[in-house]
Amino acid sequence: MKIDDLDQQLLMHLQENSKITYKELSDKLNLSSTAIHERIKKLEKSGVINKYVALINRRYINKELLVFSHVKLSQHSQENITAFESEIKNLKEVQSCFHVSGDYDYIVKMAFENMDEYRDFMVKKLTTIKAIGSTHSTFVIGDIKDDTSYQLF
Repeated sequence: MKIDDLDQQLLMHLQENSKITYKELSDKLNLSSTAIHERIKKLEKSGVINKYVALINRRYINKELLVFSHVKLSQHSQENITAFESEIKNLKEVQSCFHVSGDYDYIVKMAFENMDEYRDFMVKKLTTIKAIGSTHSTFVIGDIKDDTSYQLF
């Protein structure tokens, strides 16, 4: 799908505030509310807009400890890759998991209340996945930038 300048502007506004009204968008982009509605529906239908979410401050839900674990598989077989990816998707503590290049195979993002909760997760869940050869975790000391939007122009 071709995204024009108006679509880019529309997407930037929606990334900033997905609850913005069609009227507000209409005023900002100098388009009718109907045109805004049609563009948004087109972007949703094509998959450019994947979903709408509320971003929660993790500190207000007792998830102070943000952890990135680097995971190396024991073998790079299709069976191990499929097994790992299937199991990691089912772990509620995992927010994101990326298959990456380099020294490790995956980077897993997780948030915990404290170190005890993290240790319990590692011992009882993550390290029980048979496809894993090793892990290396990094703990976030401070949030410098954690943007959720993509710059379109």
